[in-house]
Amino acid sequence: MITNRVADLLEAPDARLVIERAQAILENEAQRRKAFREWLRDDVKAEFINGEVVMHSPVKRRHLEATKYLVNLLQNYVTIHGLGEVDFEKALVSLSRNDYEPDICFWNKETAALFHDDQMEHPAPDLIVEVLSPTTVGRDKATSVGGIKFEDYAAHGVREYWIIDPVRQSLLQYKLDEALMAFEEHAVLFVGDTLESLTVTGFRIPLQAVFDKDVNLAALQNI
Repeated sequence: MITNRVADLLEAPDARLVIERAQAILENEAQRRKAFREWLRDDVKAEFINGEVVMHSPVKRRHLEATKYLVNLLQNYVTIHGLGEVDFEKALVSLSRNDYEPDICFWNKETAALFHDDQMEHPAPDLIVEVLSPTTVGRDKATSVGGIKFEDYAAHGVREYWIIDPVRQSLLQYKLDEALMAFEEHAVLFVGDTLESLTVTGFRIPLQAVFDKDVNLAALQNI
C-alpha cells in the first residue's frame, strides 16, 4: 500500500515540490507533537492525530463496562499464563506520526520485557481493542471517512485489531495481511458467538462475557 502511494507520487511532475512542502509541514507538526507530549497529563485522555490534538469526552456506561469486562478477562489470562502485558485507557502508543491512547492493548512478553517504570511512550502492540463511541467511530473503523487509526495501526504492524460496538453488542475482528500491511476482516461476532484471539495464545471467551457481568464472572473461572 505504501509502495503504491510512493509510485503514484513519483509519477507527478511536481513530485519534488510536493515532497518539500510535506517535509516542511511534518517538521512543524513534529514540534507540536513534542509540545503535546510535554502537556499531556495523567488525568487527561487525548491523542495526537495528523497534527491535531484530539480530546476525549466522557463515555457512557455501556462503553465503560465493555472495556472493564474485557480487561478483567484478558489481563488475568495474560498474567496467569505469562504471555506479556495488557494495558488500557492511558497507555500512550507512539507511532511514526501519531500518538494514540487505545482502549486496550496487548504486547507479547518479548516486547513487554523491554518496558521500564518511567516509560510513557510505547511501541505498536500486537493487539489493539477499541470500543466505539459516537465521537470515535470516524477514526476507528475502516468504513469511515479516512479510517485513520485503522490504516495507521496496520501500517505499523499491529497484528490483530478488535472493534467493539457496545450498542449492538458485536465485535469486528481483523488480522494483519503482512504482505500488504493492511487489515483484512477475520470475523464478525455477536452475542452467542465465541471470541478467539489470533495473537493471545489460547484466549477464548464467549463474546457475551464482554457485555454481561454474570457471564464475565463465569468466564473468569475458566481462564
